[in-house]
Amino acid sequence: MAKLMTLSAAEADLGFHALADPTRRAVIARLSKGEARASDLAAPFDMALPTFLKHLKVLEAGGLIETRKEGRQRICQLQPERLARLSGWLNDYERGWQNRLSCLEALIDKKD
Repeated sequence: MAKLMTLSAAEADLGFHALADPTRRAVIARLSKGEARASDLAAPFDMALPTFLKHLKVLEAGGLIETRKEGRQRICQLQPERLARLSGWLNDYERGWQNRLSCLEALIDKKD
């Protein structure tokens, strides 16, 4: 479980908190296609821009996106490294549980 060492508890907490909201997951999905202006990202959602910007701050705090100012626009870009680290963290646990389930299955088969 080497990947568990590369993701601190605080990083995991912030990253998974950021992914817990459907609006933020939709933003991640959109940014997987390329960078975008915050106003363009906000357009599909029925909320005021200041409210939407709070979602971007949560994603940024979780390390999942990076934003920069260009004139009066805020440009957002996905940070795939953090997503990969979160995925690796989950995959390590999944592998461990799969191994345990395989052992349990072998014990059940052995008793039958």
